[in-house]
Amino acid sequence: MQEKFDKFNIDKKKAEMKFVIGGVTLIVGVLLFLLIPEVIVIGIICFIAGIVLLVMGQSGFAKINNRFKNEVLSDVVSTFVDNGVFSPNQGLSLAQVYATEFVQHGDRFHSEDYLSGSIEGVSFISSDVKVEEEHVEHTKNGTRRYYVTTFLGRVFKFDFNKPLDGYLQVLEKGKPTVNRKYNKVKLESVQFNKKFKTFATSDHLAFYVLTPHFMEGLMDFEANNKGHISFSFIGKHLHIGINNFRDTFELKKFVPVSMAIFDEFKKELLVVQEIIKELKLNNKIFMKE
Repeated sequence: MQEKFDKFNIDKKKAEMKFVIGGVTLIVGVLLFLLIPEVIVIGIICFIAGIVLLVMGQSGFAKINNRFKNEVLSDVVSTFVDNGVFSPNQGLSLAQVYATEFVQHGDRFHSEDYLSGSIEGVSFISSDVKVEEEHVEHTKNGTRRYYVTTFLGRVFKFDFNKPLDGYLQVLEKGKPTVNRKYNKVKLESVQFNKKFKTFATSDHLAFYVLTPHFMEGLMDFEANNKGHISFSFIGKHLHIGINNFRDTFELKKFVPVSMAIFDEFKKELLVVQEIIKELKLNNKIFMKE
């Protein structure tokens, strides 16, 4: 494995070097353009060359990152996930993400790093998701449009395998995105009520699903994962969102590829296993009859 890492690091350093040289050349070009009018042509040439090198460096890094996912991470997935499929360039569809009913609708949408399979007999699909909202600002200099990221993290869909008579959402932040006749439910656990807001189409459904053991599992999962956590129970599926403002399976610039990074990726994959075990989705009560 180390030999494979060494090859990635050689290619990665080449892309990073272009990125560094491009940045320096760009800065030199700007300084020449602003401070020394006599060499303004040289400044423009440096500026353009810097941009070209930055683009080449970023493009090269993106290709290496994609190779790493396909050549290394795909093998890791197969060791943790039964019938595992990992497709870096694909993701959950916009319809699948909004079907969670807790991801707020935005103006720009992107998803990647699709992962599916089953663990301990529980099937799931997931991917990284980014949703952005367009903002318009009117100033004396004109109109400025910009985008604010409202969700950046991972979305999961698990087979809950126990049909529910109604809809239930447990949200650390925000509210359901659909206009159902939800009741805001207070549960017996004071700590749970402080951490999550519970919305259900009937109080009975909330108390039926959110047993003390299940609430403890949700609390433990939240404690072990940074970001805002969302759960929704719709039909025979449990949707989970981790809005932690990070891409999951990405290499980092200027950080060598090593076993430490490899182990970090494995931890990300183990999140799926953690969900199944913490929430006891593999318990017979949740299995198909």
